Amino acid sequence: MNRTLIKDLTHHLDEQVTIQGWLQTLRDQKNMQFLIVRDRTGLVQVTHWKKGNPGLAELISGVGTESALTLTGKVVKNDVVKLGGIEIQLEDLKVESAAEIPLPFEPFGEYLPEQDFRMDWRYLDLRREVNQLIFEVQTTAEQAMREYWLEHNFIEIHSPKIVGAPSESGAELFTLPYFEKTAYLAQSPQFYKQMAMAAGFENVFEIGPVFRADPSFTSRHMTEFTGVDMEMSWIDSHEDVMAFMERWLAYTYEKVAGKHGEAIKETLGVELEVPSVPFPRIKMADAHKLLKEIGYKLPPDKLHDLDPGAERAIGSYFKEKEGHDYVFVTDWPFEARPFYHMVDPADRTTRSFDLLGKGLEVSTGAQREHRYAVLRDQALAKGLTEEPIQDYLNFFKYGTPPHGGFGFGLSRFLMILLDLPNIREAVYIFRGPTRLTP
Repeated sequence: MNRTLIKDLTHHLDEQVTIQGWLQTLRDQKNMQFLIVRDRTGLVQVTHWKKGNPGLAELISGVGTESALTLTGKVVKNDVVKLGGIEIQLEDLKVESAAEIPLPFEPFGEYLPEQDFRMDWRYLDLRREVNQLIFEVQTTAEQAMREYWLEHNFIEIHSPKIVGAPSESGAELFTLPYFEKTAYLAQSPQFYKQMAMAAGFENVFEIGPVFRADPSFTSRHMTEFTGVDMEMSWIDSHEDVMAFMERWLAYTYEKVAGKHGEAIKETLGVELEVPSVPFPRIKMADAHKLLKEIGYKLPPDKLHDLDPGAERAIGSYFKEKEGHDYVFVTDWPFEARPFYHMVDPADRTTRSFDLLGKGLEVSTGAQREHRYAVLRDQALAKGLTEEPIQDYLNFFKYGTPPHGGFGFGLSRFLMILLDLPNIREAVYIFRGPTRLTP
């Protein structure tokens, strides 16, 4: 079958075409039937005169909205029609798959049900134009990220997601039986990225699933998400990682804005701005001073850290003062960081950073400790024992270059990029503490 996409119909005036899509609206009048049909490229009005084919008219009258159809007819110009000034005069229709009546909810109705119910019927929810746009943007963003890495001589890796030891800490781990042992779902590809540094790959990246047994029910947490990770060798400090990251991110924005900027503005009301480089930077100690100055009090358990409110306050400050959506918070205390972050001997802070976007943490990165003895001692200082992490420690026995990198949340990035209110809108299928379906 020679199918024509709706976006291409203007090139087929006065020709017979076949389109395929979903019935979005049916207006069944006394003498005429008007069908609004949708495919992934747009909408078109299809008209049918009932007396011309009573059998076809009866078939159309019984078709429910969101049924999957194949339609054949003649494309004609009609300036009265709001959908592009054209319509299709129907000649034949085949119901490929009839939608049951009633639908659980009308994806294109005036009112949408609450989010959790829409998650139950996610495939219907995804039919909405805004959701298609979100994942077209995600596709372009990932392609741009890869392009930038490849232009800078990075190698893509795919690390295992079933691991024998935690990659971050003892918390937030999913365990699973593995023959006669206990295994874990990977919290991060961190150890394997560093193994690539020891292997001499020098620059690597990975886009893949990450698992966190976090019982949070916030608008920004998931138990499974897509992690975007990179690691690079022969660096002088975490500044090299940040400098690379901000250029990489600006490149991604440029590609998304160039391809989807108008659609994002029309559909979501968001004017996409490419962030200027360099991003602002503030050391953690100075961030705490800033919070005191603006009257934000950290909870007692966050004296070495930031809570979400503090992140929002810092983000708002830099947006107001410097007009920037992104800010690096750098030089975190060792108490708040994993054992493998390098400690600066000058002030005992780590050479690490978080990237905040519009007040939301989207990335954590650092220069890693690459010296075997120092790394082992830092692990012991964190209360770890050598045996569970010995395979990891072995990466640093036989010549590992200075290196660093970051982990970056793809769905959180989409939230920031598109001003989405909840991460559930930014992920194809959401996984949380109480959701394992669909």
